[in-house]
Amino acid sequence: MSSALWRRSSYSNGTGGECVEVALTHPEATEVVPVRDSKTAPHNGPVLLIRTGAWAAFLTELKA
Repeated sequence: MSSALWRRSSYSNGTGGECVEVALTHPEATEVVPVRDSKTAPHNGPVLLIRTGAWAAFLTELKA
């Protein structure tokens, strides 16, 4: 995941609250969306791999 381009959520903040990053482009992840906790990002913490269909459904529900 070191070559991933991560995007931090606009809801993330420096107070330890909602801290989420999503890798929008990654050469090894064509059918999944990598998601991680941005508080651990500098330390390469764990990454969740969510299938693109499930991610799209999640975003649709968030926007509704």
